[in-house]
Amino acid sequence: MSELRKDPIVSRWVIISEERGKRPSDFPPDDHHFKTMQCPFCEGNEFTTPPEILAYRRNGSAANAPGWDLRVVPNKYPALQIEGSLNPHGEGLFDLMHGIGAHEVIIETNKHQKSLMEFTDEEMLRVLRAYRDRLTDLKRDQRFKYILIFKNHGSAAGATVAHAHSQLIATPVIPSAVMEELRGVRAHYDLKERCIFCDILRQEMHHGQRIVAANESFVALEPFAARFPFETWILPQHHESRFEVEPDDRLGRLSSLVREILGRLSAALDDPPYNYVLHTAPVNQKEEPVYHWHLEIIPKLTSIAGFEWGSGFFINPTPPEHAAQFLRQVKTKNGQRITEQLS
Repeated sequence: MSELRKDPIVSRWVIISEERGKRPSDFPPDDHHFKTMQCPFCEGNEFTTPPEILAYRRNGSAANAPGWDLRVVPNKYPALQIEGSLNPHGEGLFDLMHGIGAHEVIIETNKHQKSLMEFTDEEMLRVLRAYRDRLTDLKRDQRFKYILIFKNHGSAAGATVAHAHSQLIATPVIPSAVMEELRGVRAHYDLKERCIFCDILRQEMHHGQRIVAANESFVALEPFAARFPFETWILPQHHESRFEVEPDDRLGRLSSLVREILGRLSAALDDPPYNYVLHTAPVNQKEEPVYHWHLEIIPKLTSIAGFEWGSGFFINPTPPEHAAQFLRQVKTKNGQRITEQLS
């Protein structure tokens, strides 16, 4: 069984998971085997995955069979296991508990070659609804403190299967990155009685130089202290701490903006590998008036090296103002990339 272990110096939790070492990708196949290996996420290969947890199906088709548009299944090689008790305990200075949680895969389409930037608004909306449905279901489990949804696009971003998919991991502790955010937003709220994300949005929309795109409900911007080139955040214009409460009409507007931003990044950067992460308020806690959910999109254009690991600093060679200006002037039309000259 996997474990969660706490670093006694920086209070960072890590997952020690022997099961992850069993993934087929840990043993490089020869080229012939790789080319002929069937994709476990393609329609018709449902028998290769664990039984589905959620599926959006056509014409009442049977579970775990063809006829679906989107499926959610347990990860076959999970970082954390759903069954069992936490059993938190200590060993001297060290804190540990059983590796209990949930690890799921959202198979975003039945079409092997289709990527998110090629989705229709309806297809993107289906993905966002699946996120909302799984968050709503898993937050009922009192063992979980946080549910993280993320996507790895491209092998350089950590994807091990080409078929479009994202993942969900529910953890019994709040991750250190989220705790760091929570400490920051609470300090701002205690001082000014306002959400810092709302303050950022007001200032950025007033000046406009780091705004990439917006609609009546959501804003896409390059953050002031971006860690990575072309790092882009999408936030609700009005305060909302929890993604899972978003109704369908707002999710529809969000799907349109997500597609637009991914299309601009693809056109500007030649379909880069990227990660995106959905940051929402912790579960099983009272409403967080200080927190503002947001989606962080990180193209994988640079690598983290010794200085970054040793100091905690990030080196970003592209000012966010330049990145925003460039992305504003990039458009996609009929699937073709068009980049206008910068003024």
